Formats: sequence, structure tokens, C-alpha cells
Amino acid sequence: MLAGSNMKNRILLTLAAFTCCSFPAVPAPTHLDETPAQRDARMAWWRQARFGMFIHWGLYSEAAGYWQGQPTRGAGEWIMNDMRIPRSQYATLASHFDPVKFNADDWVRTAKAAGMKYLVITSKHHDGFCMFHTRATPYNVVDGTPWRKDPLLALSKACRRQGVKFCVYYSIMDWHSPDQEPADPDPAHPTYNPTRFVPGKKRDYIRYMKTELKELITQYHPAVLWFDGQWMNGWTDEDGRALYRYLRSLDPALIVNNRVKGAGDYETPEQHIPPQGLPGHDWETCMTMNDTWGYKKEDHHWKSTQTLIRNLVDIASKGGNYLLNVGPTGEGLIPEASVERLREIGKWLKVNGSAIYGTTASPFTRQLPWGRCTMKVSGDATTLYLHVFEWPPDGRLLVPGLMNMKSKITSAYLLADPLHALGTETTADGTVVSVPASAPDKISSTVVLKFKGASEIVAAPILQKPDGSVLLPASEARLHGSTLQYESGGPLDDIGYWTNPEDWADWEFKVERPGKFTVSAVIAAPAPASFELSAAGQTLRCAAPVTGSYVTFKPVELGVIEISVAGRVTLAVHPVKAGWQPMNLKAVKLTPVVAGGGG
Repeated sequence: MLAGSNMKNRILLTLAAFTCCSFPAVPAPTHLDETPAQRDARMAWWRQARFGMFIHWGLYSEAAGYWQGQPTRGAGEWIMNDMRIPRSQYATLASHFDPVKFNADDWVRTAKAAGMKYLVITSKHHDGFCMFHTRATPYNVVDGTPWRKDPLLALSKACRRQGVKFCVYYSIMDWHSPDQEPADPDPAHPTYNPTRFVPGKKRDYIRYMKTELKELITQYHPAVLWFDGQWMNGWTDEDGRALYRYLRSLDPALIVNNRVKGAGDYETPEQHIPPQGLPGHDWETCMTMNDTWGYKKEDHHWKSTQTLIRNLVDIASKGGNYLLNVGPTGEGLIPEASVERLREIGKWLKVNGSAIYGTTASPFTRQLPWGRCTMKVSGDATTLYLHVFEWPPDGRLLVPGLMNMKSKITSAYLLADPLHALGTETTADGTVVSVPASAPDKISSTVVLKFKGASEIVAAPILQKPDGSVLLPASEARLHGSTLQYESGGPLDDIGYWTNPEDWADWEFKVERPGKFTVSAVIAAPAPASFELSAAGQTLRCAAPVTGSYVTFKPVELGVIEISVAGRVTLAVHPVKAGWQPMNLKAVKLTPVVAGGGG
């Protein structure tokens, strides 16, 4: 994959107990005497954009997930490594690469119609094949294929014509380079990940890389250089900082991601959304639409349009950008399933774009029960955009903790119907907005609240969702004890490090509609673990499902409890001390028992 999904999957399977696998936050370097104001000016367009297109395209697109008639089990762009293809044999794909259906303006038009503000394309992936015309090696798309055209040049021009920022991806690891070799070589079954520098060749490779990167900057003028492959053996933080300085000396306005290593302007969580965002850091979640980055013709596991739009909203509500991938075919076409979803996202953004572009993270301290919130502040005016995933059936949208005491709501309306004012009232739990009986958009509808001055938000308990359920995520738990802690990154978003059976966790929530609830949880545990869950004077004796590892989560139904009175409730989870085995707990959920449904 892009940042080594295969490698990271193997790492995750061998993690020690409760190891957190998130990318470390790298503080922005202070090279070039850049002031905070200058950095803000350099990053301004990127922070405004919020949504971009990732494109993985190369020789692996020609292979389409197959080698000599056999399918790869891994991601499309990792086929050279995963199918253990010798360099000389893999290079023969170049003689067949002739994407006559490629049209740069069509690609950029697709991105722009989807509401994407920038485009990042692979100039060189881990396989080492260059998708631009470079003097550094004949192993490139112009000199090495029958097509003999430069797609990056065409795309950079098309982006300028259509007002989309052009950006490029570049892998530091290079499976084809004579200056790199497999770190653990096996001549009979060559694999390449990770590589290491051939002894005495590191300086040669850095010289080669600088030649190509200078070409990219001076000839194609990318707004972002998006690095990857930084985990190869021998590439150090110091190397990354030196390369960052060099690149910024060529173009002081350039933005560089953190995978250059040791430096970088923003963080790059991959295939997941940090539950709390990354406060204090610029960040961007990169994600596939299906299961692979490069084209793989048998991968039809497409995310729904609803998932993609709600991902975009979720990311913006946490202050991040969404870099959504497409993997064009060897012929040069973006798959129709991708185009269809992008078209639908663009349709949604035409109505709701002002609630995404240029917004900042939600001011609420916890996730809203019905959706998300983004915000804009201009002078003494504040605008809250309430992204409602679950429309209130009674027409009363409670915004918990929004008290409207020191500031005044000057207007409230639907972004889809700005001329129709909505009523608001302040209650003990927050502000209630009166909304129509039906949602303008079944995926996400936007309610706009404008204030004179700053909005006043106080802490509020977790509330029931419109469907009567209560979700208690790990990130909202109160943790008690010496080892227990919240961990995030990759598949983790859980309470972990539960090595001490004296430690325990609880949540406080508020129930407006009491009754019987089925209690379930999402748990990862390599060995049997017993615990007690207590709420409303009742206790359930529970067993964690054995999932085989601390990063393999499974849902489990725990039993039924009855909450007979409306009000605040505390739910606690305590280990059973005798024979306790640690587990990771992602969430607890209470679901109303349907009349006649048992319990």
C-alpha cells in the first residue's frame, strides 16, 4: 500500500500488549527562520481546502492485482513485493504500459466536480518506476514505455487551468534502485520491504533523489511534496530534516508532509480518523475508497457514499483534511465506482461546502449524539455548522452544553434552506433548535447557528441518541487506576494497558427515555477475560470474546439492564480479579429492547 500497509499489518499482528501504533506527532521545524505568521500564511490554502484527491498510478496499475495469472493477496501497488517478483521481470510491465485512454483534464475535472481542492499523484512509488520524465533514470514513463508521454506534466497544466492545487507523492524507499537492497535478502524468494542502503551507496541515492525532487519542484511546481517509504533501514531523522531544508530552499512556499521523517508540516494518519483529531497539529487522513491504493480489478469492496461523506464531515470536525484515493486502470481510467461516489460527494458539497471549507474543529468537548460540528470565527461573529446524521424524530435538535447566555444567537437556519429561520430556545441541557419533520439530506443535513460574540459551551453528559441508544466510546471514559489508559492509532481507539485488575473505567450519561436496554461491547482480547458491568443498581457478569490479539476487535452482547427512571446514570466496568487477563475495550453500547423482542 501507500505507507506500507503490508508491513504495518505484520507489525500490528506482533505488537506487544497494548502497544499504541499511531504515527508520532512531529513538531513543525523552525528552518528558514519562519515565524508563526509566515507558517500560517504558507499553510493557509491547505487548511482552507479540507478535501483532496490521492492518485496511485504506476506499473502496478497495468498488473491490476495479477502476476502470471495468479492474484495477489495484498494491495495492488505492493504486487512486486508481495508476489516476490524479481526486478527484471517486474520491469517488463513497462513495455505494456500504454494508457491511451488517459485524459488529464478529465481527471482534474472529476476531482473538481467532487469538491476536491488539491490533487496528489504518485511520481514514484516503492517499485521505483518514475511516472514523469526524469534525467536521473531511463526507468520512467516517457523513456521506458510505448506511451512516451508525461502524465505529471499534463496534470500539472490541467490543475492550473482548472484551479486545483497540483501536488506529488514520492517514495524514499525504492525497490528498483541499485543503491538499495532488501534488508533481509533471500535470493530464491526476493522481497523488498523494507530495503536498506547498499553499503557505500547512501550518498549516491540521496544525490539521485535530490536530482528527481529538484526536477519535480522546478518543472512541475507542486504545492505539496507527499513523502512515503521513510521506514526503510538507514534513513534517519537527520536525513529527513536535511532533505526538508533542501526542498524548502528550492521553494519556500512548499508544504511537506511528516513522512520525510524528522520534519514536516503536517501529520498523516492512514486509513483511520484519530478519535480526538490531533490538537495543535495540522493533519490529513489519507484513505482508500475500497481496500487498495493502486488498481486491483478484483477489489469491489467499495465504501458507500454515506461513509465517505460522513468521513469528510468527521475529519473536518476534528480539524483535519481528507485525502481520498482513486486507483486508475492501466488504460488510464478512474474506475466508474470511484467516479460515481465522487459525483455524489460533489453534489452534497454544492449545498454543504461552506460547512467544510475553511472551517475549524468543533468547540464541543465530546462527540455530539446526532452528528458533528464545524466552526468559523470572523471578528466577533461565530458560526457553528451542525452536521446532523440522525435527524430528531420530534423536530427538536438538542445541542448539549450550548447555553447561549453570554452570547446571542443572531440567526438559525438550514444550509439547504437559508431563507427559512429556525426557532431556538435555551434549556438546562443546552440549546434546542426547532427543525422540520424530515431531513433535507438523508446522509448529513447542516443546521447553521450564528452568534454575536463567542458561543458559550459548557460540559454536558453523554446523551441518548435519537433512536434511544447510548454509545459510550473509550475516548469518553473516566479511567481509574495505575496502568489503565486511552490509546489510539491504526485499529486502536480503546481503553488499554489493563494489566492491573484493580483498575476500572466508568461513564456518566443521561437518559431521557428510560426502559430496558441490551448492553453490548466491542473488545479485543488474546485470552479469556472476565469482568463485571454495573449500572442502575444492576450487575452483569461478562466474558470477553477471545479474538487472538489486542488489535482484533469483535462485538459481544453482554446482557440486559433496566433503567427505570430518567436522569443521570453511571456505568462502570471492573475486572474480575481472579484469573484476570487484560483486554482492550473500544466501546459499550446500550440499545433499547424492542417491545416483544425479549429481555
